Amino acid sequence: MARIIQVLASFAVAFVLATLLLGFALRSVDIRDPRDATAQRWATVHRLSGVAAALSVVLVNSIVVTYFVGTGRWCREVAEAYNLVPTFVARSTAIKRRTFPLAVASMLVAVTIVALGGAGDPAGTFRAAPPPGLTWANLHFLAAALGICFFAWASYVEVQNIAAHHGVITEVMEEVTRIRRERGLEEC
Repeated sequence: MARIIQVLASFAVAFVLATLLLGFALRSVDIRDPRDATAQRWATVHRLSGVAAALSVVLVNSIVVTYFVGTGRWCREVAEAYNLVPTFVARSTAIKRRTFPLAVASMLVAVTIVALGGAGDPAGTFRAAPPPGLTWANLHFLAAALGICFFAWASYVEVQNIAAHHGVITEVMEEVTRIRRERGLEEC
């Protein structure tokens, strides 16, 4: 599972980076000019790829959350069924609790980047004043640049935590196999 998340997270980070570079390239054209069809087309591509990139980040982190919900419950149920020491469940829970905040924060960062992009869109209807000395587009760019760094770091930690949790699952399975052998039951 760690390898799958690593691949999916790498894709999501690369997708966000490509969208950021596309948005940065849009600074060289005037997307406020409705007569510039090329600029309008690339601005639309940037908007759509931004939404798709954010959805890819949300998808990867939703898979991470689902993985921990399922395997954490499995670990608890197996530990109860075989009267295993409670340290297995405690370790599983600790790893899950270290991972959930990163997954949720990644999803919120993705939503924030998209929201700032909408605020900075000259074709949009949002007209609140940005903080002094900045534009919504600059805030969007800054959030995207920092967001990529956060996504990459969070993904790395999530992959490490999934690998650690896999170790707990392996130990549980080894203990179950030992108990089943002692009881003369078939191996699982």
